[in-house]
Amino acid sequence: MEPAKQFSYLTSEIDLAYHEAARRLGQPDSAMRILYTICLNGGSCPLSDIVRMSGLSKQTVNSALRKLEQSGAVDTQGGRTKRVRLTEAGQSLARDTALRVLEIETEIYDSWSREELDSYITLTERYLSAFKEKIKGL
Repeated sequence: MEPAKQFSYLTSEIDLAYHEAARRLGQPDSAMRILYTICLNGGSCPLSDIVRMSGLSKQTVNSALRKLEQSGAVDTQGGRTKRVRLTEAGQSLARDTALRVLEIETEIYDSWSREELDSYITLTERYLSAFKEKIKGL
């Protein structure tokens, strides 16, 4: 299989696996990505980080955040630079959902040698950097 096709296939399969995890844990993809991002940042982070790190559009993040706020899972603070934090209910939800996914990822990464992990990260960073540079010419 040619590299572009194989990479596309693997990327799609990874996305589908995360979708399946969210489904099995009873969360919409957008809510799961938001909870995951907040957990990666210690339970609280700027709204702008959620948009940037989740890969979701600002509109999708805002819509999903409204639902999470209505359910009591998160609250937002601040004016122009909003900060989103998990409430007590949100921490419980995160333990049952996003943190379980993070534990799975950690278990997988821990099973790799340091060399394998460094290689994976280095190659992914190289690909991303080169791709960003090349799309500037589009």
